[in-house]
Amino acid sequence: MEYEIKPQNKFSLGLEELWLYRELFYFFTWRDIKVKYKQTSLGFAWAILQPLTMMLVFSVFFGKALNVPSEGIPYPVFVFSGLLLWNVFSSGLSGAANSMVANANIIKKIYFPRLIIPISTILVSAFDFLMAFIIYIGVLIYYQFPISILKLIILLPISLFLTVIGTFGLGCLLSALNVKYRDFRYVIPFMIQLLLFLTPVIYPISIFKQKWLQLILSFNPMYAPIHIFRSVIIPTPMEMNFILNSISSSVILFIMGIYIFRKTEAYFADIA
Repeated sequence: MEYEIKPQNKFSLGLEELWLYRELFYFFTWRDIKVKYKQTSLGFAWAILQPLTMMLVFSVFFGKALNVPSEGIPYPVFVFSGLLLWNVFSSGLSGAANSMVANANIIKKIYFPRLIIPISTILVSAFDFLMAFIIYIGVLIYYQFPISILKLIILLPISLFLTVIGTFGLGCLLSALNVKYRDFRYVIPFMIQLLLFLTPVIYPISIFKQKWLQLILSFNPMYAPIHIFRSVIIPTPMEMNFILNSISSSVILFIMGIYIFRKTEAYFADIA
């Protein structure tokens, strides 16, 4: 029996092949989780402390000192709801963008679907999300903030899915570029920091009165997931045009990321 290894369609995820190698998802994900928290005194607690500390810092400087509006809800609840998904995006994007270079030794030795590597790094950030979500529930209880459990059950998976789609597309694009152009390792941290202030994590988009500026910011792939997730706690109607703009940019980045990744993956072993 012969097995032919050939390039996938540049717009294909290669789901059949990914399923054949499904055990590698567990291997890479669990390995990255252990490496991330290995030799740390607090271990998995860092997945909770990071967003909690950021919430406290933003609440002091933006909520109290600058009086940034928070759509009529306590500012800590507002900012924590944004940080939950933002941390999935930022840590997943950073990990995925550097994943091919970090796993160069494995890539050069054996064949497996290369997409498994960036996907696994994003799964690590999803694990951190689950840990931090427990604290988010605690924050809601502390502020005695009522929410609809049914609405949360429906909208949380949608928000998380859109976050993963946006992270995966941009992560694949950057990982492919990072293999060929190592300058991206310096650009990526700066880009993530910049995106934080262009994303409605610490402020609502309504803070800007100019409609054209709101329109531009709505093309941020993280606008839709954060806004949809916050609609569980903020009873204001969603701007569907802005939501569709954000989802469209995520889909475009997803397609571009897969295409560029598939186009260049044949050379990863040579230049990684």
